[in-house]
Amino acid sequence: MDAQTWQAEQFEQHRQRLKAVAYRMLGSTSEAEDAVQEAWLRLSRSDADAVANLGGWLTTVVGRVCLDLLRARKTRREDSVGSWLPEPIVSMDAESDPEQEALLADSVGLALLVVLETLTPPERLAFVLHDMFAVPFEEIAPIVGRSQEATRQLASRARRRVQQTAPTPDPDLSQQREIVNAFLAASRAGDFEALVAVLDPDVVFRADTGADSPLARPPIEGAEAVARQILTRGTRFAPLARPAIVNGAAGVVVGTGPQPFAVVGFTVAHGRIAAIDLIIDPEKLDRIVLDA
Repeated sequence: MDAQTWQAEQFEQHRQRLKAVAYRMLGSTSEAEDAVQEAWLRLSRSDADAVANLGGWLTTVVGRVCLDLLRARKTRREDSVGSWLPEPIVSMDAESDPEQEALLADSVGLALLVVLETLTPPERLAFVLHDMFAVPFEEIAPIVGRSQEATRQLASRARRRVQQTAPTPDPDLSQQREIVNAFLAASRAGDFEALVAVLDPDVVFRADTGADSPLARPPIEGAEAVARQILTRGTRFAPLARPAIVNGAAGVVVGTGPQPFAVVGFTVAHGRIAAIDLIIDPEKLDRIVLDA
C-alpha cells in the first residue's frame, strides 16, 4: 500500500466523527462536508507520519475551520430580522441510514442547535468539543487562543446557557408522535382550544424563510399566540403534512412529492410541544429528497 492510499484510509476512519463535530458546530450538513473536505486537503499537504494523534489533529483542523465560518456568519447575521434554523436531517421512518445516525447521536435536535447558534463562536467550540466529544481542554485551548482555565469557563458559560434555554425532549419517539399527530388534527380541524392544549404555555414558533426573504418574521412565543398563527397561516397546509423524523425527533414534511416545500421540527417536552421550527428556506430544502 502506498503512502497516499494509507493516508486516505486513515482519514476515512475519522470522517463520520469529524462531520458530526462540524454539524454541531455549524448546523449545516453542506458546510460540515466543506469543513471535513478542508481537513482532508490540509492532511494531504502535510506529513502524516509526523502526526502522533491523527484523530486529534483532524479534530483541531475541523474546529479551526468551523470557528472561522462561525465568525464570518455572525457578522453577516447581525441585522437579520427572521430566524436562522439549522439545515435539518430528515428521514421518513425511524430507521435512518448509518451516516444520519452518526450525525444525530447524543440527541442533536433543532432546538439545541438554535441555542448553540446564540453562543459566541469560542463558547460553541468549547462546549461542542468538550461536552459532546470529550476533547480535553488542553487540546481545545490552542484552537480558541485562550488558557485552559479560560477555555473551561467558555464551556461552562455555554453549558449554563444550554441548560437554561434548550428544552430537554421527551425520549419516547412514539409519544412525541402522538402529540404531533394531535397538533396536526387540531390544525386541520381549525380547533383553537385543542391546539392550545398540546402546546407548552411558553412554546416558541420559529420560521426560517431564507436570507433576505420578505416573509421573515421574529419568533412568536406563547401558546395562544402560536395557535392563532397556526390557524391563520398553517391550516391550509396541514392536509399536505406527512410524518417524518426531523433531527431524531417527531416532525413533518409538507408536500406530496419527493421535494418538500417545508420541513417542520417539533420539540416535545413534558408531554407538550415546547418548540416548533418551520424551515422553508429553499437552499436548505434543496438538499432534501424523499421517497414520494
